[in-house]
Amino acid sequence: MKFFDMQHPFYRPMWRRVVITALCFGWALFEFATANPFFGILFGAIAVFCAHQFFIAFDPKDPD
Repeated sequence: MKFFDMQHPFYRPMWRRVVITALCFGWALFEFATANPFFGILFGAIAVFCAHQFFIAFDPKDPD
């Protein structure tokens, strides 16, 4: 069992992957807008990680 299992069946629907990634990017922008660069960079890195895992490395295979 991996700590961050980004291939879990919960993430199979595209809308969930888009919402999670968009929320992370949005929160990063909010943190930068409120002059909190540490958390802006932190959430920006999480958003980039999610974008990579959900849209580049994701394999939506069926559990069959």
